[in-house]
Amino acid sequence: MAGTVVVFDFDKTIIDCDSDNWVVDGLGATDLFNQLLPTMPWNSLMDKMMKELHSQGKTIDDIVEVLKRTPIHPRIVPAIKAVHASGCELRIVSDANLFFIETILKHLGLEEYFSEINTNPGYVDEEGRVRISPFCDFTNSSHGCSLCPPNMCKSVIIERIQASTEGRKRMIYLGDGVGDYCPSLKLKEGDFVMPRKNFPLFDKICQNPLALKAEIHEWTDGEELEHILLNLINTIAIEENTAAQFITTDCKLQTISVSGHEAFPKALPVQQ
Repeated sequence: MAGTVVVFDFDKTIIDCDSDNWVVDGLGATDLFNQLLPTMPWNSLMDKMMKELHSQGKTIDDIVEVLKRTPIHPRIVPAIKAVHASGCELRIVSDANLFFIETILKHLGLEEYFSEINTNPGYVDEEGRVRISPFCDFTNSSHGCSLCPPNMCKSVIIERIQASTEGRKRMIYLGDGVGDYCPSLKLKEGDFVMPRKNFPLFDKICQNPLALKAEIHEWTDGEELEHILLNLINTIAIEENTAAQFITTDCKLQTISVSGHEAFPKALPVQQ
């Protein structure tokens, strides 16, 4: 299965909540967050919230403890491990932030299963405060996509992944949000998109499913995600094995044809 890349969104796909809201709510800062929300972009707001929480005496350990309690369906971790064991390459493309994602993955024992995490930068500075910045510095240059939030167009990342594999790898994309629609449009025939049912991505796809070239397989929870995803991977494996056997058989037939022709003895002249 080295020919398949599985791309996961993070919030409400791998975990069952929005990680930013989970931390803000868990540390008792919901009212301030809602008050500031109309006044600044999301990443700037999250960076501001981390500053406010730090000034209130909240530590990195406090944030980590909240992240460790992040809700996740019990079948998600086994599903990710099974997909990785099948030989697929796993990547994350998320509008969360690196510190939250890495902290949760480490807690779940999944940090080694993903070859790449594409998300908004998040790190702990020298003062012990979490800093969060946008994936794309939209104040200086725009990614130019009207479908996506200003800080991240996931299609740019998907196209880079496609270019790096030179089109040789099939892709399975799992997501839930409206920001997952644009990259779904970039998937090719033979790829698969797995939108979470009754979430914004699913609703958007339902408006015009023919706009997508990829096959659509919706899911509702971690159990369905595991079942559908592993079935798709099994289907791809069967198709790849069938194609490989066909190529091998075809090559053997060509070899038999040539070698058989060369093995025939030359005609003997008829004695007069």
